[in-house]
Amino acid sequence: MLITNAHDYLQRIWPNLPGDILQDLAGIFHEYSAKRKTVLTAEGEVEKYLYLVLEGVQRAYAISTDGREATLVFTYAPSFSGVADSFLLQRPSRYWFETLTPSKFLRANFQDFDAVLLKHPLLERLIRLALSETLEGVLVRQIELQSFTAEQRFRTLLARSPHLLQLVPHKYIANYLGMDATNFSKLMGQIRI
Repeated sequence: MLITNAHDYLQRIWPNLPGDILQDLAGIFHEYSAKRKTVLTAEGEVEKYLYLVLEGVQRAYAISTDGREATLVFTYAPSFSGVADSFLLQRPSRYWFETLTPSKFLRANFQDFDAVLLKHPLLERLIRLALSETLEGVLVRQIELQSFTAEQRFRTLLARSPHLLQLVPHKYIANYLGMDATNFSKLMGQIRI
């Protein structure tokens, strides 16, 4: 089902959200489109928006002092997106956030989002629970990066998000998995997908 408005999107995420909260929250999101390879947030900028992804694929990444990129996460519909820590803390981002494909979003600015949270404490609790689940995912990924072999990381990605192989250029997936493109290509040839 293609979701095109904030009300339906948010209702899908939180089906039991009271109507007044849903209406207030949905009312702060506005449509936004970006072309492929558009930087939405640069390192050093404060993230201005919380995004709901309708179409397309995006990534958050860091650039090391020697210029190497480290892909941290991919986002795609239906999910929240943006540089969450920068948005919630209103501090400069340590990361870059860009579109990998043409993308459509619903987005809300921080001031409007914060006002809705202040008005509805239940919503703040739901956001905290969502952030807790996100943190759990980050910790699981950290274990994968530090203790799994390259093949195990690849198989885990295939089990969790096989569709990424069709959506994301393989060089970014290889980077996300912490391997070079040559080893990634070898794994692609060895493992039945």
